[in-house]
Amino acid sequence: MATRFQRWALTLLRVGLGGLMLWWGLNKIVDPDLSADISDIFYFDLFEAELLSLVFGIAQTGLGAMVIIGLWRGIAYPVMTVILGFTLASTWYAVIDPFGWWLPAQVDFPFTQLFYPSIVNFAGALVLWSQMDNDRWAIDQIL
Repeated sequence: MATRFQRWALTLLRVGLGGLMLWWGLNKIVDPDLSADISDIFYFDLFEAELLSLVFGIAQTGLGAMVIIGLWRGIAYPVMTVILGFTLASTWYAVIDPFGWWLPAQVDFPFTQLFYPSIVNFAGALVLWSQMDNDRWAIDQIL
């Protein structure tokens, strides 16, 4: 049985990571040019095609909403974990050397330290997934 503290912690983590997915998805919908630039720099041009970026943005926005409310977590959490794992793999250098003190520049971006939290996001997704049964305030636990 989860304690009150654990329920609050899992809820905040769920809402926070779901919000990240939601905002990333909305950005792909609202500003496809920025998404293409980000894709070019960090994601091997995966979302350079505007239609693919739009489709993924819609899916990611839906995923974020599902995570926030805790709906279909058995599907949503693994998908989110894969996305965050891909982001971590794409920005590995920012985790190992966030300020570029000893690794040569991997990308032309002045603030690589902003990607250090990708490891925290990925770990948070793993925690949510592993503690699904303790998240009693998720919609699919209530229904």
